[in-house]
Amino acid sequence: MILEMKNISKYFGPVKALDEVNFTVSEAEIHGLLGENGAGKSTLMNILGGALAPSEGQIFIDGQLIEDMTIHKSNALGIKFIHQELNLVNDLMVYENLFLGQELTNRAGMLDRKTMVLRSKNVLERIKVDIDPEELVSTLEPSRKQLIEIARALLFDSKLIIMDEPTTALTNKEIEILFEIMRSLKSHGLSIIFISHKMPELFAICEKYTILRDGKFIDTGNFKDIDEQKATNLLVGRSIVDNQQAKLKVTTPVVMKVSGLTSKGFFEDINFELREGEVLAITGLHGDGRGELSECLFGARRVDAGTVTVHDKRLNLGNIRDVMRAGIGMVPRNRKERSIIKDMSILNNLSIAFFVAKHNKFFIDKKEEVERFNRNQKITDIRAGNIDDDITSMSGGNQQKVIVSRWLELDSNIYILDNPTQGIDVGAKFEIYKLIGELASRGKSVIIFSSEFMEIYKVANRCLVMYEGRVNAELFHEQLTELNVMYYATGSNKEGINAKNTKQLT
Repeated sequence: MILEMKNISKYFGPVKALDEVNFTVSEAEIHGLLGENGAGKSTLMNILGGALAPSEGQIFIDGQLIEDMTIHKSNALGIKFIHQELNLVNDLMVYENLFLGQELTNRAGMLDRKTMVLRSKNVLERIKVDIDPEELVSTLEPSRKQLIEIARALLFDSKLIIMDEPTTALTNKEIEILFEIMRSLKSHGLSIIFISHKMPELFAICEKYTILRDGKFIDTGNFKDIDEQKATNLLVGRSIVDNQQAKLKVTTPVVMKVSGLTSKGFFEDINFELREGEVLAITGLHGDGRGELSECLFGARRVDAGTVTVHDKRLNLGNIRDVMRAGIGMVPRNRKERSIIKDMSILNNLSIAFFVAKHNKFFIDKKEEVERFNRNQKITDIRAGNIDDDITSMSGGNQQKVIVSRWLELDSNIYILDNPTQGIDVGAKFEIYKLIGELASRGKSVIIFSSEFMEIYKVANRCLVMYEGRVNAELFHEQLTELNVMYYATGSNKEGINAKNTKQLT
């Protein structure tokens, strides 16, 4: 398929989301679509997928003008859209989700469950995913759900696949498998539009790029002709200087002490101290228990043994409100399932933690809410149209900025950040890193759960590396190398572990 989108503009009331954008994808090409949050990438792809109508411009497929593009027409043309936000029904089985809206029937007009299960099994095997087609989607981890979205795009004949941040919830091994699939699809003549904020992935899998900024076309070309620094500069419209400074060992007073913390089946006997003004990173491999540990520290998951003290006072981990009032805030992973409240406005989503922990008036003061939003918008650069719109009207990255702002507003003493830069563009990532540094300089303490080594290296004074539910190593900043982290994350220091069989960080 050869795609040409010419002079595409899109207005949302007075806001011009796209301004005469041109975008071309050739046959059998993996094309990277780059842009900061709010640059117009998702809007452009929603127009291609038929979910939105362009205000101006034309779409050509193989030289033929396509008028009045709809979702049905887009599907019929062989265009499949893997959205950044999962579009699965948790109460249905895997095979039911794969065939949702395109169910197969037998001669009697009844659902052909046997054939759908068989075809589901075949497509899952094709992408090397061991999932029972008759398993409920609600029982699956986010990374497995993302793979089901990918399988759904491959189930029916496709000519062009749009992948919007498909690797966000995937492990490195799963990403490798996805890239193998993408290369195979390309070899069979399929075209792929790949949207990602992760520069290494873009350079690894894409041949060509197109960059949008503030709804405008900026540049297009071959990845082999640019480097990551140039791509970043084009994305943000300025040069980003990484003022990386060595992170010193912190010797200030202890503000949090974790002793023997255990959650059966996930982690056991976790012990560490967190100091005032310290940034502590916790990392490891997929399934190491660190995600569950973050939840326990915030009172969101049952603890079977152990204690947490804050300023020598035992924390009541059975009540999130008590945890918040003890001066702890948390940005959880997977914002769609754990952070945003879809039916609430942008404004209310930002204020909700404040309402729970600090609001002591009988009525909610809208003026105060707006002031709260404006204050945080300056800090995290939230890009929003009408703040009374549902939060789902925003791009994923801007949703994440609202969630970060939600907890900044509490002015907590300890911040738990679980994958805080998920779905955030490169420019915004640097702003988050800067914000973490500013929090630490003000005496705030930060625990960041992350699987990105460079992120850990940029922000952390100290790093705990987990392996199979236990802390396997403590590394200070001067000991932080990717090799060291991988060595302990894979358990290569343990008796009986073959150091050659190392896995990548997930």
